[in-house]
Amino acid sequence: MKFTVSSIFVLLSFVLFAQESKVSLTIFDGYVIGGYVNNGGFLNYTGPNINLTHKDHRVIVGMLPSLRFKKDNSTPQNAFITPNLGVGLTYSYKLLAIQLPFYYNAKTTTEDGSWHIGVGLGIRLNAFNENQHQEQKRTD
Repeated sequence: MKFTVSSIFVLLSFVLFAQESKVSLTIFDGYVIGGYVNNGGFLNYTGPNINLTHKDHRVIVGMLPSLRFKKDNSTPQNAFITPNLGVGLTYSYKLLAIQLPFYYNAKTTTEDGSWHIGVGLGIRLNAFNENQHQEQKRTD
C-alpha cells in the first residue's frame, strides 16, 4: 500500500508544478459514478472535495455521498438500498471518470467493522455544460 500512496503523491507533485494546473475546493463537481464494492453495488456523486485540475485531467480526493445496493442475508435483514458516505480518489479525463472509493461497514453480530475498497466508472455531467459554453464562445 505504501508504494501506491507514495506513487500517487509523486504523480500529483509533477502535475502540481506544471504551468496550467489549478488546485481548488469544491462542494459538488457533477460526477455520477456506479461501481462495485464488498459484494454489492453503489451509485455515488462526488461531494465536498479537494481537486487538482490540469487541462482536461482532474484528480479528486473527497467525500462520496452514495446509495449502496446489497442483499443482506443476515437476520434481521437490512434494506437492499442504503444511504452511505464514503471517501475516495477519483480521476477524470474530459467526460470519463474512474474511481477508487472506500466504504466502512459497521460492526455487526457476525462481522467486525472494516473498510472496503471498490472500483467505479462514471461521467462528469458538468463537462457537457463546459463544452456548450466553449462552443458558444467560438460562435460569438
